[in-house]
Amino acid sequence: MIVLSYIAAYLAVVNIAGFLCMAVDKHKARRNKWRIPEATLFLFAVSGGSLGCLLGMRLFHHKTQKPRFYIGIPIIFAIHLLILVYFLFLAPLEFRIL
Repeated sequence: MIVLSYIAAYLAVVNIAGFLCMAVDKHKARRNKWRIPEATLFLFAVSGGSLGCLLGMRLFHHKTQKPRFYIGIPIIFAIHLLILVYFLFLAPLEFRIL
């Protein structure tokens, strides 16, 4: 169970970081300042922060006109959900996380 705690903590941190990156990038975009690279935003999403990035996109109306974001981030989130469902319910017993 301690491994599950580490996984939950990691996901919380990476989702908060992804959310904050969207907020900071939107703030900088409004002021025509140096921006966070799109690759960095995707890195946070792929590394487990897709929910934070998705919420940041929706809340701050950021990157909502770019197809690679308004299509890509929800697809990454759906893949993360499928992985979670697999490891919760479908994996062989020795690989289940609960």
